[in-house]
Amino acid sequence: MPIAWRAAAESFEQFLRKHGVGSAAVTDVEAAWRAFVEFSQTEIGGVAPADEDGDGFIVQWGRYSWDNNRLNLTLTRQLAVVDPTERIEADDPDWQHLWQVELTMAFADEPALLALEPDLDAHDTGFRFDPIGPLRAAALAEVRDQAQRQALVEAMLTATPVHSELTFECVC
Repeated sequence: MPIAWRAAAESFEQFLRKHGVGSAAVTDVEAAWRAFVEFSQTEIGGVAPADEDGDGFIVQWGRYSWDNNRLNLTLTRQLAVVDPTERIEADDPDWQHLWQVELTMAFADEPALLALEPDLDAHDTGFRFDPIGPLRAAALAEVRDQAQRQALVEAMLTATPVHSELTFECVC
């Protein structure tokens, strides 16, 4: 049975706890990744169909001004929530709002991480919208491999974040 889209953040939080980490104090990035994989394979109700990019994910990394210019690794699941009560045009049967559940982990400027930062040639994996099941499992594995080709990301997977935060917000 799918979980309600409004409960997506709580669902991710439960997976994090199952893997021994809390969203506000991730100490094991690998455990957070495993929780993200499980969460990404959980069916969520009230989203647009898979063929309309209604449920996807992305992994992002880099240094951002909104987090004191710290290095971040962010695991995001994006949901196109269908709201049939809103219409943009007369022939539009429903409208979608994009919601993102994000776990952001920030890292201190440790020498080992700083040394790898100049070698970045990408800052994200791009969105994937593979359907839940074997295709999504394969996509998650590909995204993990793609991210790990960045030496900085590989190092962040074994580093301890200085802080982390789980957010759930409408991005449009």
